[in-house]
Amino acid sequence: MQTSALYLNGEWVTTSTTRPVLNPATGEVVGTMSVADRARVAQALDDAHAAYPAWRALPAKSRGQYLHRIADQLEQRTDEIARLITLENGKPMGQAKGEIAMSVDHLRWFAEEARRSYGRVVPHQVDGKRHLVLKSPIGVVGAISPWNFPLVLAVRKVAPALAAGCPVVLKPAAQTPLCAVAFAECVHAAGLPKGVFQLILAPAADVGAEFLANPKCRKITFTGSTEVGRLLIAGAAETVKPLSLELGGQAPVLVFDDADLARTVEGVIIAKFRNTGQSCIAANRIYVQAGIYDRFVAALVERVGQLKTGNGLEPGMDVGPLIDQAGLDKAVAHVRDAVAQGARLLAGGEALPGSGYFLPPTVLAEVPAHALCMQEETFAPVAAIAKFSTEAEGIALANGSIFGLSAYVFTENLDRALRVVEQLEAGTIGLNDGVPTTSNCPFGGVKQSGWGRELGSEGLDAFLETKHVSISLSSGL
Repeated sequence: MQTSALYLNGEWVTTSTTRPVLNPATGEVVGTMSVADRARVAQALDDAHAAYPAWRALPAKSRGQYLHRIADQLEQRTDEIARLITLENGKPMGQAKGEIAMSVDHLRWFAEEARRSYGRVVPHQVDGKRHLVLKSPIGVVGAISPWNFPLVLAVRKVAPALAAGCPVVLKPAAQTPLCAVAFAECVHAAGLPKGVFQLILAPAADVGAEFLANPKCRKITFTGSTEVGRLLIAGAAETVKPLSLELGGQAPVLVFDDADLARTVEGVIIAKFRNTGQSCIAANRIYVQAGIYDRFVAALVERVGQLKTGNGLEPGMDVGPLIDQAGLDKAVAHVRDAVAQGARLLAGGEALPGSGYFLPPTVLAEVPAHALCMQEETFAPVAAIAKFSTEAEGIALANGSIFGLSAYVFTENLDRALRVVEQLEAGTIGLNDGVPTTSNCPFGGVKQSGWGRELGSEGLDAFLETKHVSISLSSGL
């Protein structure tokens, strides 16, 4: 089995240290990946820094043309790369293809957004002066992406940074590096100058330490757990290094009595079970108003019974495996804890026998507020449902978390919809919508779900510095 190489300064580099990549559906090794050390990370930052002056000087339109070419390469290899995503992540092929389509859209959005990094002319307040506000790239970016959406969450970092004029050193998740290698192949085929984009896999602690300590790395962008985010914040304090952090979520769903039942069930199915529930914006706590509670629970259980669980390479699958044994064990522990505390188990709940880390779609009703699945991010296909009575109670329950990445509201009442979305503490809200993320709107969290925003015009701003130029005019003008 050929070892996948790192992409460093325009060259493919294999190392003597490797790690296996496992298929979570079977436990089989599907590839091996080169692993570097901290010295290689430092060298990558040196090379990125050397590439920076020419890349930032390139017109934004030209940088955008490179991004379009990368997008073209991804589109041409959709089937192949989707299979890689499914092999190393486990998600069904249809969802893997959807991830590639979104990655392409992100690239094309920022390809065009690059030319809109506007500054402005500010009206002067003192005779003989003029004021300009300029936008300039922040510098070399260290990007760290997760395993649950291994391609699109990398692209969300790489595309805007490149568009803004910043070279990027990307460290993918160790569990899912193969699609990142394929992405690097697309970058190479698009002809980016050497050093502008690099792919490196090294121990997470070494990468984080080097990104934090090295002055040539001017910003870190990270998607992952709140626990790791806190460590990055602590490390960045020493040098006041800017961070963009997309951290944990514990998304609430509010289903009101006036919701369209069929539409709501389909929205919750997507919000909860897409990507096997392994999404930071996955519905984690489902609160249903008393008047519709019994009908909603019955309809959701019926719909969940129609979902197919299995190897994502097989046709017609809706739910794949969890990423590893630890993820499966945590999910089962959450289910057992809820049942022990009085919740009703209505579907699923136990790991499937045989190879792979499979938990069928699970539904829990009457889940108490202190159950683990209502307090922690389960990151699995477990739908935990509880009842509420009034609008005010529902909002209080939804906001009763240290997290605030996303939330969902299902109601047909416009007045209520406006009241509720204004009060919910979340960075993204799906109103009668189970898939709220889009390239042209900002994405990110409040409270302990992160700092900053990805996507939208805000996604480009995250990699730009704002510079004020005050001009004193010569006398007589």
